[in-house]
Formats: sequence, structure tokens, C-alpha cells
Amino acid sequence: MQSICNFPILITLTALVLAVATVPSSAAAAPDTDSVPFVSRTVTTSTGTFKFAVYVPSNWSKTKKWPVIMFLNGWGERGSDGMLQTKAGIRHLIADNPAPFPCVVVCPQCQNPGWWTMPAMEEIALKALDQSIAEFNGDTRRLYLTGLSMGGFETWKLAQEYPERWAAIAPCCGGIKPLKGLSPDSDFTDPDLSGDVYFAWAKKIAGIPVWAFHGEADPTVPTSETRQMVAILMSMKADVRYTEYPGVGHDSWDNAYSDPGLLPWLLSHKLSK
Repeated sequence: MQSICNFPILITLTALVLAVATVPSSAAAAPDTDSVPFVSRTVTTSTGTFKFAVYVPSNWSKTKKWPVIMFLNGWGERGSDGMLQTKAGIRHLIADNPAPFPCVVVCPQCQNPGWWTMPAMEEIALKALDQSIAEFNGDTRRLYLTGLSMGGFETWKLAQEYPERWAAIAPCCGGIKPLKGLSPDSDFTDPDLSGDVYFAWAKKIAGIPVWAFHGEADPTVPTSETRQMVAILMSMKADVRYTEYPGVGHDSWDNAYSDPGLLPWLLSHKLSK
């Protein structure tokens, strides 16, 4: 099994971390995230009918195709109200960018109990995405996937399962292998989670532009989870960026989704067909 713990790769990775890690200035005016409006929708799957939320640009028109971002929530935003998942992370991306925000944003909600990697939860996410693309005239060549914590895990997973779908992905404080004690109600019987899953997944993801984020002091999801994937993707000459926030714990998502470069970076990518 190939190892990523060789000295040259670690040096390259460290240089990249230092080059791109930034923290938003506290002097800047805080965005009014409470004013970000979402509309409520429902999606019916093989296991039931579930609520989810969609951000629709104020200047939305059916006369053009719209970029679509799918955001996957973390553990703390699980539920059935269909709106709690919009309260963390993604609101900053919308509020911190000039209005009108140029994308439709689809926010399915992982149920409680549940974990995004469970087939029933993935079905909710993917059907909510497809339903929103149809309703809001989404551009299938400009689909972007992002998520935080548990949603960061699922961002990596959906990227390797459907690499042809995503124009770019942005996982935040996620990982690949399940963490002991973190997901007691999850179904982790996937045989792909045995052996060197990092290299196996990286090979599938290598064609997708990636910008990954993590807090250096994360006590919940080891920073090594993201570092390993980034190092492997770099060794494969993939289009990958990595921002690690020094001294920041698990809640690195506020920094990540407030990064002024994230939205322009996402929108700079488009599938050829």
C-alpha cells in the first residue's frame, strides 16, 4: 500500500497550508445572515416525504440557466423542520457576497437519527437536488457540492460516487473514514471503506476541482483526514486547494464560507458537457 507520509509530500502540503490559510478580519462588518431568505420544499423518497430548503436569487428568471450549489449540513443541524440546516455555514456564503446572489442553493436536511452516508439520507439529498434543478432551471454543467463536518464527509463521498456530476466541490472539516463514537446510528457496511480508501477515492475525485477547508486545532474530525486527501490529490496533479486555519477548532465553517474567494472560485468551473 502506498504511503503518503513521505517527507517531500508533507513539505509541499505544509507550504500550501501556510500560503492559503486566511482568517477574515474582525474589523469587517458582520453580514446580516438572519436576513437570508430560503423557501421551503418537500421531497418524496422511498422512505417518506421530507422538508428541505432552497435559496432562490432575488432576480431569478426562468429565461436562463442558473448555477446550483448543494449544501450538506452537519450533525448539529439534523432534524425534520427543513430549515435548521440553513442556520450554519452556507448563510455566510450568501450574506458575504454582493446581492443578488447568483446561484440557487439547495439545502437538504439529514434526519435525526441519521448520517449523510446512509442510503436513505443520500436519496433525500440527491432527489432534492434533482427536483430543484427542474423547478428552478438549474444548469447541470454548473453543479457545486459543499458541506461541513458530517456534510463534509458526504461531500467527499458523493464526489467519488458521482464524479461526472460536479463542476467543483468544497468539503469543510470532513473526512473519509468514519470516526469511532462519532456516528453511532450510521450504516458503515460499505466494502469500499476497507483498505486504502484514500487513494481509491482520490483516483475518482482527481478530475474534480477541490477546495478543502479544516481547522488546525479540530478536536472532532482530525485535520489529518483532509491533509491526507489533499496530499494524495496533489501527488496526482489534481486541481486542489487547501485552507487550514491555525488555532481554529471544529467550527472552521464560518471562516470557510466567509472566504471572499470561495464563490468566484466555484463559479470559475464548468463542466464541458
